Amino acid sequence: MTTSLRAPLSDTTGYPASFAERYRQAGYWTDETFQQFLGARAAEFEDAVAVVGPDATGGETSLTYRQLTDRAGRLAAGLLESGIHPGDRVVVQLPNIVEYVEVVFALFRLGALPVFALPAHREHEVSYFCSFTDAAAYIVTDRHAGFDYRALARQVVSSSEKPPTVIVAGDAQEFVALDDLRGSAPITVEAPVDAESVAFLQLSGGTTGVSKLIPRTHADYLYSVRESARICGVDEHTRMLVVLPAAHNFPMSSPGILGVLHAGGRVVLAPDPSPDTAFALIEREGITMASLVPPLALAWLAAAARTERDLSSLEVLQVGGAKFSAEAAKRVRPELGCTVQQVFGMAEGLVNYTRLDDPESILVSTQGRPISPDDEVLVVDDHDVPVAAGASGHLLTRGPYTIRGYYRAPEHNSTAFTEDGFYRTGDIVRLTDDGYLVVEGRAKDQINRGGEKVAAEEVENHLLAHPRVADVAVVSMPDPYLGERTCAFVVVLGEQPTQGELKKFVRGRGLAEYKVPDKVMFVEHFPVTGVGKISKSELRRALEKTLATP
Repeated sequence: MTTSLRAPLSDTTGYPASFAERYRQAGYWTDETFQQFLGARAAEFEDAVAVVGPDATGGETSLTYRQLTDRAGRLAAGLLESGIHPGDRVVVQLPNIVEYVEVVFALFRLGALPVFALPAHREHEVSYFCSFTDAAAYIVTDRHAGFDYRALARQVVSSSEKPPTVIVAGDAQEFVALDDLRGSAPITVEAPVDAESVAFLQLSGGTTGVSKLIPRTHADYLYSVRESARICGVDEHTRMLVVLPAAHNFPMSSPGILGVLHAGGRVVLAPDPSPDTAFALIEREGITMASLVPPLALAWLAAAARTERDLSSLEVLQVGGAKFSAEAAKRVRPELGCTVQQVFGMAEGLVNYTRLDDPESILVSTQGRPISPDDEVLVVDDHDVPVAAGASGHLLTRGPYTIRGYYRAPEHNSTAFTEDGFYRTGDIVRLTDDGYLVVEGRAKDQINRGGEKVAAEEVENHLLAHPRVADVAVVSMPDPYLGERTCAFVVVLGEQPTQGELKKFVRGRGLAEYKVPDKVMFVEHFPVTGVGKISKSELRRALEKTLATP
């Protein structure tokens, strides 16, 4: 066994002591940790099926709570033997396979911290996550959706000054095989973790550069999980279909995988989100709940009329990740035969739900109300002055599961949070008289492409590396399917490249596919504001006129 040389987790902004005490006194925070979580559920729901789904071999696996707990414990022992220690960060980039759940709980059991990357991330993002967190390991599958993650791992290793250990679920080739780490006995020596310590690092959508890292504690996140499960009516009879990437905050905790496991229900992982795949699983597994982003919800609605699958078990369809239009929401009950539940939240904390017993008018026209009585929500103008009741403004929030600062980002934290700890969400909302939020849009320079967040500045920086790009501005353009797509306005030097050349160039720099501009428009110069900055609002208006022209 090697000795860990990784730096300890530090520079994480915590909750002020007075707030921590308040949240404990209210019963929001308990001493439970994710290290204990799965074992406690196995003791209660031992022989119930916990998770069903594809595995890294291309087959399918079904695990009971006892089996999942045992496998996670054995893997934790193997990870420890391989040199991963309590407190180490481990970048996890796995698709919706059973090994994802096993790996996450093995790391929790060990006291190591998962850093959740998405399957769509590529060398640019993953190398940053590994370097910035001083990751001890990087866990991937061999291939998924036609992409070879071992090739990506080679890029990450070759560009790293302190390469992480690469662990592969499936055919590992020269790397460490996940199967070889399953010890003969579950881990017995554990370093107990504090409930108020950081459990894992999630990714923000980000508006500048690559994603910021979000430190979530055991206490704050488990409160969100427990309350989400209660609000959403999750119990041991729940069968949840997970079609979104499992590492997203939405399918992980709202109530998601963790909420269903908390209540003793069954998680069913889908290899892809298509209606054909999903509808077959709904029929076969008796699915009662699923969560989607708006574009997928529209695709399901379109397919429902022609399917021969029995969808009658489906009770709740959650829609979140981006605003779901009222007209689309109205179609869910008559066309899918279930209740729509709108979910509006963020990996930084605040989560809002419409309640299952809300009137149809609220279900279809609002994005819900907060989880907790102690979720503090402010709607303010550009100067942080509260707006009039019912008026639109910037959403600020703090509460028992909303972070007080990003990981190792003091400069960004100084603007992302107010002096008294409110998080500036970047959303424009209005509050109804009964406390429900209606999302009006985004204030931040971020593009919500079907639930995937694209930071304009990050894409701009990659395009500016092209030798014939003099300047660039990336803006959103409306899209009836994804809500928003990306358009890059480009000023060129010399001979004009083609759209295809620029897109290929960005892909070649290791950027995730969803961040590659959907459209490129060439201009001679940019409109500017009164202080000389590029006026992206003018660019958006020009783009809307162009799109509206036959």
